[in-house]
Amino acid sequence: MKRNSRKEVYRQFRWRAWLVMSVFALASVAIIGRALQLQVLDTEFLERQADARHLRVITLSAHRGLILDRNGETLAASTPVDSVWADPPALARATNRINELAKILERSPENLLRQITSNLDREFIFLRRHMSPERAAAAMDLDIPGVYLQREYRRYYPAGEVTGHLLGFTDIDDRGQEGLELAYDQWLVGEPGAKRVIKDRLGRVIGDVESIRPARPGKDLVSSIDLRIQYLAYRELKAAVQRYRARSGSVVVMDITSGEVLAMVNQPSYNPNDRSQFSASRYRNRAVTDIFEPGSSFKPLVIAAALESGQYTPHSRIDTSPGYVTVPGKTIEDTKNLGIIGIGTILAKSSNVGAAKVALSLEAEYLFGIISRFGIGRLTTSGFPGESAGLLNDYSHWREIGQATLAYGYGLSLTPLQLAQAYAVLAADGIRRPVSLLRTDAPEAGERVITPETAIAVVDMLERVVSTGGTGRKAAVPGYRVAGKTGTSWKFQAGGYSTDRYIAVFAGLAPATHPRLAVVILIDEPSGEKYYGGDVAAPVFSAVMSGALRYLAVPPDALTPYRPEPGAIVQARVQPAATAARAR
Repeated sequence: MKRNSRKEVYRQFRWRAWLVMSVFALASVAIIGRALQLQVLDTEFLERQADARHLRVITLSAHRGLILDRNGETLAASTPVDSVWADPPALARATNRINELAKILERSPENLLRQITSNLDREFIFLRRHMSPERAAAAMDLDIPGVYLQREYRRYYPAGEVTGHLLGFTDIDDRGQEGLELAYDQWLVGEPGAKRVIKDRLGRVIGDVESIRPARPGKDLVSSIDLRIQYLAYRELKAAVQRYRARSGSVVVMDITSGEVLAMVNQPSYNPNDRSQFSASRYRNRAVTDIFEPGSSFKPLVIAAALESGQYTPHSRIDTSPGYVTVPGKTIEDTKNLGIIGIGTILAKSSNVGAAKVALSLEAEYLFGIISRFGIGRLTTSGFPGESAGLLNDYSHWREIGQATLAYGYGLSLTPLQLAQAYAVLAADGIRRPVSLLRTDAPEAGERVITPETAIAVVDMLERVVSTGGTGRKAAVPGYRVAGKTGTSWKFQAGGYSTDRYIAVFAGLAPATHPRLAVVILIDEPSGEKYYGGDVAAPVFSAVMSGALRYLAVPPDALTPYRPEPGAIVQARVQPAATAARAR
């Protein structure tokens, strides 16, 4: 009985063993068959699955083009930085390490955790943008799942606040937001590339597969700015604004022969490398966007219109007695009765009465036409974002009082850049050339505004302003003959003009014999006893013009005889040494 039981058990065990072995054999055959199917007969499935898990397309950042000064000095460059990003679902599984990560990222753990848990439906979020490579590497050394790096570029401005208003700045994605960065964004911006790579389970790139599209760097931009003159203008303006406790100030330096802006600075300024300073009140370029009433610095344009009309000559005389003139609604006065004076003395002594009488003697339509051709009331060709066209009412809306006050710079508004362009017209023998913030290879022909004879005559008159006895004698530059005009205007406020808030201006050009530079200085609301353009703005002009002429190696002309009478202007420009001298 026992023997039969053993045999029965053995038969059952052997049957079960064969059954198990058969099952394993069939399973093995099925697995081998499936493997052969996938790896030999149908490989696309595994490839698709592998690609879905490990093959990725990544973006190749393209750096933005450089902005250079006219001599090749770097004004703006893009430097490589790293940004830390995360896969929220993966990082959420390591919340116990949030404190470590937050410390490296310089963020609060609570804020970081909130960002992660509120984005669990996403696969990509930035945790910190634009970190230094060393700091970003420290974050990766923590080896926290779901945390990765992405290479980006950040804009850097070597000159800082010296060029801040002109260059503007870019946003976090390196796109232009202000200044030249915005105006020429399409030129400067690069085109990102793309490539296909293999990543491991931690998201690290372990191999390149193919290049889809190479990154195209942005193009470099060569500005018209001379960094040496820019630094000089910035230093002198900042010192003046601090000395006179002024509200603000602007300086524009323009090359007369080409229309290029060699320097453009404002105070107060800002550092585009420090985003905490980004506020509209600080980063707007006042030299282009802010308008002001130019005061007496506008008189040379009215005198030019008078000479161009043929009603006046450089030898004409105006009776300013008894020191005032009355027009409907206003009495215009000089500081004293100048009597009968030459038309040039109107500029040298800054006679409001003389300028008003000259302006009122001209047809309104004619006067408007000449002034507007100087560029007043219209945008320049600078292309700067937010540029103001100023304000010049059409002559059909003028009244007698408006035409009279316009003669000495009230009732119209312009920008420092427009005033610099207008003086450049006088300096360029009556030619208005396009204003350029980019370096030009050759000057454009320009548009004739007034005759060379008129321009020469006005420049000669403006020399008297800077001579002994003139209102702008503090603008003199040793070794050079300077022509220019002071301006001091009351600021407009609700209800009329303020009697204790001023704008001090000096606009001029040098060397007077063959002008090379036009410079405009504006000091807004100087405080203290000195507030006249001749006291506040003229010394800044002298310092800026002196240094700029030296940097550009412009020969002194202080001993050069006066230019010839207007009728001989052509010969004077061709053969200046052969011209006859004029006595002062």
